[in-house]
Amino acid sequence: MKIIEIHTPTQDSVISCETGCFLRHAPEFLAGHQNFVLTDSNVHALYGAQIAEVFADTPVYVLPAGEENKNRENLFAILQAMIDAGLHRNSYLFALGGGVVGDIGGLAAALYMRGIHCVQIPTTLLAQVDSSVGGKTAVDMGNVKNVVGAFYQPEAVLVDGTFLKTLPAREIRCGLGEIIKYGALNPLILDSLLENADRLFDLDYLSEIASDCIQHKSEVVQLDEREQNLRKSLNMGHTTAHALELNYGGLSHGEFVLIGMYYESKIAVAEGLATAEYAELLSGLILRVLGEVPRYAGLEKAAESARLDKKNAASDEVSMIVPAGYGVYAELKLPFEKYRDYLVRFAGK
Repeated sequence: MKIIEIHTPTQDSVISCETGCFLRHAPEFLAGHQNFVLTDSNVHALYGAQIAEVFADTPVYVLPAGEENKNRENLFAILQAMIDAGLHRNSYLFALGGGVVGDIGGLAAALYMRGIHCVQIPTTLLAQVDSSVGGKTAVDMGNVKNVVGAFYQPEAVLVDGTFLKTLPAREIRCGLGEIIKYGALNPLILDSLLENADRLFDLDYLSEIASDCIQHKSEVVQLDEREQNLRKSLNMGHTTAHALELNYGGLSHGEFVLIGMYYESKIAVAEGLATAEYAELLSGLILRVLGEVPRYAGLEKAAESARLDKKNAASDEVSMIVPAGYGVYAELKLPFEKYRDYLVRFAGK
């Protein structure tokens, strides 16, 4: 088992990376207080028996699966269920699911009685390598992703590779979006991805590289918990990804991250921040995962969504983290009109 620790001023987190750690270690948190399990309909259909075994006599709230359910209505429904369950300040919320469950569950834990214990049990590759770690919690509102949220570190994260065995190919591609992002930020991870390019869908390899990605993120979060500078690097590809995801749908978040990185690397080349050769190297990995990168009509609306992104410092600019070299990134701030023109030029039909 690999143990990764995150030490921040607000909370220390212990991340356990081990096949089978859910069944082995989740019961350690249950004794002596009331608890609450949040999961979604997909996970409950697959693992309902294990949930009942591990969390006997614990209330289980089943959220409908899907990003569209990460909203304020469901957040307050969860909080009401926590009240009905009689939770107190020493209670634990277990967020057992993918990124949606982790985001909304973490926020519910942060809000209830101004904060109760939270254990993240990520069941998707994306949640394991990224969203369950580091304490970002949020819901979507007003067609803006993650606009209402809080930084709230989980007490523990149980990263169990067993869950990967039931994931469809799309969920693997989704997680690879974040893994390749970490490759663009960390030269050792990029070396590994290039050397194992024919194993990108191999679950054993993904479990290995997952802990490397978590290690990278943990080091960033310890230095910049609230995303004032260094942690912004983890948003690589996400500005365009969120804009496209909100306006087109049809793909997973991680697939849109890959698409966002693909087009933002072209913008980085056009702005003189990256070489065409390096952009092609990243594009090669992206194409191994996606097969092809879609182009879109009507991108002006997507550009408007990018202008509303919470990462922007001003309403007339669009901020992006773009790949700039082997393990090097740059923060690029473009006037809105220039970003819109680039998006239409590179991603338009």
